[in-house]
Amino acid sequence: MAQVPQTLDALAVRTWCGLALRALGRAREEIDAINVYPVADGDTGTNLYLTLESAATAVEAVFAGYAAGPGEPALADAVRAMAHGALIGARGNSGTILAQLLRGMAQVLAGEPDGEAPHRSDGTGLRLALRRAADSAREAVAHPVEGTVLTVASAAAAAAEDTEGDCGTVARAAYEGARTALAATPGQLKVLERAGVVDAGGRGLVAVLGALVEAFTGEAPGGLLPRGASDAHARVEAAQAAHAIAGHLPEAGPCGEDTGAGPGGGPAYEVIYLLEADDEAVARLRARLDALGDSLVVVGGDGLWNVHVHVDDAGAAVEAGVEAGRPYRIRITHFGLGDVHTGGERPPRERAQRAVVAVVPGEGLAGLYAEAGATTVLARPGEPPASGELVQAVRRAHAREVVLLPNDAELRHTAAAAAEQARAEGIRVALIPTRSAVQGIAALAVHEPERRFDEDVVQMTSAAGATRYAEVVVAEHQFWTSAGICQAGDVLGLIDGDVAVIGADVTAIAETVLERMLQAGGELVTLVVGDEAPETAADHLEARVRESYLAVDTVVYRGGRQGAPLLIGVE
Repeated sequence: MAQVPQTLDALAVRTWCGLALRALGRAREEIDAINVYPVADGDTGTNLYLTLESAATAVEAVFAGYAAGPGEPALADAVRAMAHGALIGARGNSGTILAQLLRGMAQVLAGEPDGEAPHRSDGTGLRLALRRAADSAREAVAHPVEGTVLTVASAAAAAAEDTEGDCGTVARAAYEGARTALAATPGQLKVLERAGVVDAGGRGLVAVLGALVEAFTGEAPGGLLPRGASDAHARVEAAQAAHAIAGHLPEAGPCGEDTGAGPGGGPAYEVIYLLEADDEAVARLRARLDALGDSLVVVGGDGLWNVHVHVDDAGAAVEAGVEAGRPYRIRITHFGLGDVHTGGERPPRERAQRAVVAVVPGEGLAGLYAEAGATTVLARPGEPPASGELVQAVRRAHAREVVLLPNDAELRHTAAAAAEQARAEGIRVALIPTRSAVQGIAALAVHEPERRFDEDVVQMTSAAGATRYAEVVVAEHQFWTSAGICQAGDVLGLIDGDVAVIGADVTAIAETVLERMLQAGGELVTLVVGDEAPETAADHLEARVRESYLAVDTVVYRGGRQGAPLLIGVE
């Protein structure tokens, strides 16, 4: 066996994320089954997986940025990407806490101002990172409860602090400390003891730490619980039985006492959103949300936060976020319905025959697609959705047949993975490889649910393929393009994904792009105008088309905060 490096570097972070994602994927169903606290909604394993998937995707994006050039990412680049990816993709109570654990580690390993060991990538640095992770996660929870993932994280940090050695030795000590603490959780939390299970979030953290050991040693540690515990199959069977009765058990309060809360008597909704706000506003938000509900976790910093709370008044929780700053990616789950969505409660409904799921770059287009009956996934600039998010959207569409529109060439592999997972769940999924939201609009315009599925997919694919697409963007840094070198701040006109023209004015560049596209013919021009575009741009372009191309119609949509000032489609 080849020698495995015993220091933390970017490659070790990448390896760890990949191994942890696989470990959570294998354990997801088991973790979901033992999820009885704080709410027995059976999704802790899935939430942890989706959170880690977002972290791993962010790390892969960092490496992709170095693929064409010399060198490789620094440790700071990788851990910051990991923490940011987890923050924006965090799901559920345990996923939000996992995001803060990773952020705490990143603060130390990246040498950020509040880190305790800047630029340390050896065993000592890992010890300090694990301690910072455990402390910051506990600080993020309004009312920490022992017998949960917080207890397991603290035990891991304590075991690491008592160990001298390289990263592999420290990681193994943390793992052993965590699994010992996990086995003791039923004795600390009555709801776990009565159900006969360990804490689900803690179980997930043990899997993540086991992957850390494997990343440094090349060997996966054996056993998730100390000797004498039941095997995995028996644990799953016990967990399934526990989950079946969990709805009849009283929940435990902040100090472990019975409160009568839970699916039958606790808050009705789980509310999660990302929030852009300053520290002072978030401090006020914490106090307000703490008065509204329970299971409050607020993680993040530097102006971006992930907010998680269980409440009876979901609207009040969102309103509190609006008063604190700018909330987005709002997700509300009704515990009784198990339906995750943006907006208020929806009653149970019959499974539809066919639905469309589309990725859209801005709130304006999300509204347009939703009006046409599509289930949407919002993709913000630099924050592409993970495959798990697309799978959840397919489930949310609640249909036997689903047409998936990724609307981005970079999402084709992610969308394909989501489609495969949904098919494995018995949903018939057709992936149309749309590369822009304007191609998706064209596909959606010819969608007819009453047609045979295959025929509908063919018509939608044909409409998308007949639509040339372009976008006008502003360069963030200097780089070479097919039209020459551009500088930061230059306006770029891209046609079918390639830079065709470089200039300084958004409207002028858009006009040039549009004329080049119409030289090849066209009957309909679609303009999607973002908030970043000049107010007069759409009117100018519409008038230009009307003057020069009498047989061409123009339709204008408002895209909101979509990253690109203009999206253009020509059919």
